[in-house]
Amino acid sequence: MSAEAISENRAKSDFWQGVRLSLPVVVAAAPFGLLFGALAVDNGFSVLEALLMSAMVFGGASQMVGIELFGQHVAPWLIVLSIFAVNFRHVLYSAGIGRRIAHWPPVQQAVGYFLLTDPQFAVAERKAEAGETVGFAWYMGLGLPVYVFWVAESALGAAFGRLIPDTHALGIDFLLPIYFLGLVMGFRKRPLWLPVVIASAAASIIAYKTVGSPWHVSIGAVAGVLLAVILPPRHSGVEGRP
Repeated sequence: MSAEAISENRAKSDFWQGVRLSLPVVVAAAPFGLLFGALAVDNGFSVLEALLMSAMVFGGASQMVGIELFGQHVAPWLIVLSIFAVNFRHVLYSAGIGRRIAHWPPVQQAVGYFLLTDPQFAVAERKAEAGETVGFAWYMGLGLPVYVFWVAESALGAAFGRLIPDTHALGIDFLLPIYFLGLVMGFRKRPLWLPVVIASAAASIIAYKTVGSPWHVSIGAVAGVLLAVILPPRHSGVEGRP
């Protein structure tokens, strides 16, 4: 077998491994994609406009903020600023994932940054920390199903939103928080994990009670990052090693 054929088989294997890892995210995010589509139509969007917003923005929290502000006829610059604030944590994600995908060509890196989500970042970081290379095929296998299903679910929610039962009543909306909890626990061996998690959780809860959703997500992320920067190096367990 030629080296080219071996490389192609490896890429296919990596892609399908990523697809398998994406399935929990696809299932957990489904109620929220449907909900976004339904809310978008309620706020004056057409089915096509809801689909296009999901396809171009691809950010659940920022899309929710966007449709709410659109419905209130807020100035465009304020909508852009609000979405940037909600998605500020992705600036941090991009800085972290950049070192993992620096070996990719620029076009592939651009695609990778576009598909970057909370679970995408966490799973890729975990793979890199295990000493494995974050390859483009694997990354696409992880990210593409989430993207495709998110767009499709948004369109379905927009088209048939009134037929969708209350996700709170069905208890389906707990899936995504449980999945994220599992991702957070996967990093528990990292230095400063516990104090950073506590700081982020506390800041998120306070922000949720005072500022409201979904701002608490970015505020919690910033609080955790600031604590990690402020704490002295000896707390990370690195100081004193030979």
